[in-house]
Amino acid sequence: MSVAAIVPAAGRGERLGPGQPKALRTVGGVPMLVHAVRALSRARLVDLVVVAAPADGVAEVSALLALHDIGAEVIVVAGGAERQESVSRALDALPDDVSVVLVHDAARPLAPSELADAVAETVLAGNNAVVPGLPIADTVKRVGAREGALELVTETVRRDDLRSIQTPQGFDRGVLAKAHAAAEEFATDDAGLVERLGLPVVVVPGSAEAFKITRPVDLVLAEAVLAERRARGAL
Repeated sequence: MSVAAIVPAAGRGERLGPGQPKALRTVGGVPMLVHAVRALSRARLVDLVVVAAPADGVAEVSALLALHDIGAEVIVVAGGAERQESVSRALDALPDDVSVVLVHDAARPLAPSELADAVAETVLAGNNAVVPGLPIADTVKRVGAREGALELVTETVRRDDLRSIQTPQGFDRGVLAKAHAAAEEFATDDAGLVERLGLPVVVVPGSAEAFKITRPVDLVLAEAVLAERRARGAL
């Protein structure tokens, strides 16, 4: 069975501040999108990567990826205004022989190739939806009513059975397509759409290096991870 990876990369990422779309911001001098696509292409099981670029940036993204040693076949399509629309458009662009689909955020550029393989293998073993997750280290509290500008804690949530979910997430192609077709409202990830179908989602161990770059401080951490990889010859 053929495995393809989708990278929705049409968003602007306003929390990183003004500038290029988030996927084109650089880490270690290389755009995040290139890091993400390269890692997916180096996974043993990934045959194809489809990037959903900004609608007015398809040519630019195609040229950017052509400049770098990606390693796998890459298709660039026009994404939509929202992440779900971008994933749906990329799904429509997949060849008929693709049966397993990974969906990966370009904002997680340092997720290791081994994580993509672990997710894909678990889908290939017969699971319709698979997500990588890490235990939550912080204490988690639910808040409710406010006192003026202050929030009030209503509950301390048990974290034993909580996971921080990452990407790439993996799916049976038919299940993912059905989940997107049935979507009536926004979900923060593709697994959330599958959950709405009433289907189980399996969790596999995530990776500390698959963190999401959202704020400027995350870029500092990403640079540190790259420096450590260079030091041990892992780039």
